[in-house]
Amino acid sequence: MIYLDYQATTPLAPEAREEMLRWLDGPGGTGFGNPHSSHRLGRMASAAVEIARERVAALLPPGGTVTFTSGATESLNIALRGCEPALAGKPFAFGAIEHSAVRNTVLDLPVEAHVLPVDAEGLIDPQVALPEGLGVLAVMQVNNEIGTIQPVADLYERAKVKGALFVCDAVQAAGKMKIAEADVIAITAHKFHGPKGIGALWVRDGIELKPLMTGGKQEKGLRSGTLAPALCAGFGVAAKLALERMEEDAAHAAALWARARELFAGWQLNGSAGQRYFGNLNIRREGLDVARLMSDAREVCFSAGSACASESKKPSRILSALGLTAEQGRSSIRLGFGHYTTMEELEEAAQVINNAASQQE
Repeated sequence: MIYLDYQATTPLAPEAREEMLRWLDGPGGTGFGNPHSSHRLGRMASAAVEIARERVAALLPPGGTVTFTSGATESLNIALRGCEPALAGKPFAFGAIEHSAVRNTVLDLPVEAHVLPVDAEGLIDPQVALPEGLGVLAVMQVNNEIGTIQPVADLYERAKVKGALFVCDAVQAAGKMKIAEADVIAITAHKFHGPKGIGALWVRDGIELKPLMTGGKQEKGLRSGTLAPALCAGFGVAAKLALERMEEDAAHAAALWARARELFAGWQLNGSAGQRYFGNLNIRREGLDVARLMSDAREVCFSAGSACASESKKPSRILSALGLTAEQGRSSIRLGFGHYTTMEELEEAAQVINNAASQQE
C-alpha cells in the first residue's frame, strides 16, 4: 500500500507516538493524571501540556496565545462564532475556496456574508473589493484541495486598514512553512504528523472571543473541558519536529513535485504552478472515471477531492470556483506527499495510476 493523501491526514511521527505513550500510563504509571488537578500527578500532566503549548506556539507568530481544541473545525467555530456578538452586525467576507469549516460557519451566522472570487489558478486578487464596514475577513493560507497559497499578507494588511478581524485557516500551512500574520489562526496536529483529535486556536493579544461552551473554563476561559495530556504532548513533539526539519521537508516535497509532474506529463494541473505548496498535486485527465480509477488502483491511497467532501458525489466546489466544468472536476484527482514519501513509492504509484487510467481509453 502506497499512501499519497497527505492533505487528508499524515502518518503519526514515531517520536510523537513515543511521547504520547508516556502520558497514557495506567495503574503503576505516572502519566494518567488530570492536568487540571493540583496534586503531583496533576502537576506533572499540566507541565507536559505547557511544554506542548510552547512547542506549538513556536510555529505561530509572536504576540498571541495558544488554546488547545479538538481540531481546526472547533478552532474556526470559536473564532468566527466567538467574534460575531461583538461586531454588531458587520459583514463577514471569505474566499470562494475556503474549507467548509469556514464557509458553512459564516453562512450559519446572522451576518451579511460576502464570497471573494478566485481566478483560474485559485488565487484571490490582493486588491479584491471588500465590503464597506467589514467586520471579519477569513482567508486560508494554503488550500487543502489544490494547494494554492493565497496572498494572505496583503489581505491581512487590507483588513487592518478597514479595522476588520483577519481569521486564517492555516491547517495546510502549519509545519510546512512560516505561518502568516493574522488576528486569529486555526491549525490541527494530524496534518503534520501529530495525533488526530487535537488542534489549536491562536489569538492575538488584545482580541477577545466569546466562548462557545460553558463549563470549567480550563483553557483560560475560552474553552472548557479536560485536556488530554497525551494528545497535547504528541502535538507538541510533531510541532518541534516540523520546525526542525521544515527546510528539509520543503526541499523534499519540491523534488517529489517535480518528478510527479514528469510522471503525469499527460495530465492537466488544477491550481497555480508557482503559488502553491508543492506537497499537493491536483491533476485531471479528460474523460477519466475517477471512481473506477480508484478501484483499479486500490493499492495507492489518493483522493478524488477533500476527504471531508469525498462522500457527497457532487462536483468539487473548489474546482468549480476555478471555472472548471463539472466533468473536468469529476475527472480530477489529488495526490499528497511529504516527509515519509520516497521517490520510489511515488514512481511506483504513478505507474499504477497511469496504467489504470490508460485502461479507460
